[in-house]
Amino acid sequence: MKFLFDLFPIILFFVAYKFAGIFAATAVAIAATIGQIAWVWFRHRKVDTMLWVSLAIVTIFGGATLIFQNPTFIKWKPTVLYWFFAVALLFSAHVLKKNLIRTMLEAQLKLPEHLWQTVNLAWAGFFALMGVLNIFIAYNFSEDTWVNFKLFGGMGLMLVFVLAQGMLLSRYIEEEPK
Repeated sequence: MKFLFDLFPIILFFVAYKFAGIFAATAVAIAATIGQIAWVWFRHRKVDTMLWVSLAIVTIFGGATLIFQNPTFIKWKPTVLYWFFAVALLFSAHVLKKNLIRTMLEAQLKLPEHLWQTVNLAWAGFFALMGVLNIFIAYNFSEDTWVNFKLFGGMGLMLVFVLAQGMLLSRYIEEEPK
């Protein structure tokens, strides 16, 4: 359910694009992200940092798209977000000496330190590659193809990456004692 909730702005962007075009879809994405944060705040009285970052990026790039009536800005939004994630993972690991992937997953997984570093690096590489792929598609294919990729391609690649990583790490998942 959380996965669908996280995709809420992207799904609404996609639907709005199909019915009303890129500018309406951009406005819907901004509004949906604001609504998402309001809902999380109402339910938990706390909003994750990544959701605030996503709001800032969609508001800046979406706002520029609407103000300048230029869809190039919103096409850059996923790349900026992906690259932010990649840099955050690398910066945190190498400068702050804190592995963010480990922080999120260590309750479910017990991994050797070198494997935590590898997983963190793999995620950083995945996000960096996704940013490059988004820009490649945005500049070399139609806007319609880019919108379809944004929802289906991005989600599909993320699913494949998570499943592949899950299979590799499954031997480290601790079973609950019965």
